[in-house]
Formats: sequence, C-alpha cells, structure tokens
Amino acid sequence: MKKMILLGALMLSSAAVYAQESRQDVSISGFYLAAPQVNGNAVVLNPTTTAGVLASYRFLLTPRSGLELNYGFAQNTDYYRCCGNFTKNPIHARQQELSAAYVFGLSFKNYNPFVEAGIGALVFTPIQQGTYTLDSKQNTNIGALFGGGMAYELSPSFDIRVQYRGFLVKAPSFTDNFKTGRYEVVSMPAVGIAYHF
Repeated sequence: MKKMILLGALMLSSAAVYAQESRQDVSISGFYLAAPQVNGNAVVLNPTTTAGVLASYRFLLTPRSGLELNYGFAQNTDYYRCCGNFTKNPIHARQQELSAAYVFGLSFKNYNPFVEAGIGALVFTPIQQGTYTLDSKQNTNIGALFGGGMAYELSPSFDIRVQYRGFLVKAPSFTDNFKTGRYEVVSMPAVGIAYHF
C-alpha cells in the first residue's frame, strides 16, 4: 500500500513539473493588414487595408528559443493604374500566409518579450466578384517574415500576445500589365490569445 501511495505521489509531482514546463502553444490572433503604395514599370499599386486572422503553433526548443508555424488569411482589394491611364483597376483578392520562423524570447515575471524571423509564402488569389480584370492569375510570392512582441501570462495555460509582424515580399501582379517588379513590406500588427500545453 505504501508503495502505491509513493508511486501515486511521484506520478502527480512529475505531472505537475511537466505542466509547468509547457513546451508548445497554439494561438489565434486578429491582425490589421496594411501594405504601402508600390510604384514601378509605369504601374502604381494601391492596396486597401483590412483585417485578417492568424493561427500559429509554437514549439520551444529551450526556455528561450523556439520554432513557429503560421497560417494567415485576409481579403482586400488592390487598385492598379498603368501606362499613364488614371483609371483604377480593382482586383479583389484573398491573401493567405504560410510561414515558419525562429522565435527568441525572454521572461520577466508575467511579461515575455520576443522577436522572430523566418521565411514563408504569401498566396494572392483573385476573387472574380469585385475584380475588373477577368484574366487575373494567382501569385505565390516567397518572402521574409520578421517581427517582435510581448506575451502577458494570464495563467500557466493562457497568455495574451501583442505583436508586430512584417513580411518583405514581391508585390502581387495578377496580370502582365500590372507588374511593378518591386518589393513591399506588408505590415500585420496582431493581438491574440495563446494556449500552452
């Protein structure tokens, strides 16, 4: 009987230690998508701002460093002017992000600042409704992800995460007439909640 009680106590204490050392988390965030005006090859691109959703999975390799996988989704309209024509040609598009990043963080009581850098792809898919040019095609552009933020620990299982994310990527073109040939930094400040397990 004493052995069973001792074994039970050991199992509970090891479970408690494991719970305190959560190495994984998933988070869901809302973000604000803002991209700059892009000029190149006699083409001017003016994207609209919008809101989006970001889902992330983070695995800690050590208490300070980890790897993160991200999926983001947003929808906006890109307005193109080209060839000296002042008419705005709208392309309503879906933007999806698939990215992986290295994350370095610190801990100060309940505050956990972090920075991240990685690579990924932004997939720009035209939506026929709201699109001026019917022959527009999907773009998949590879780019660099960078950013940083702060996580505030609400409990051992949950934290609130506020971060700035930037994505350096080639501007979408959709058709041969709309190629700027330029890169842009897409800004995506985000606020969300993470669950640690």
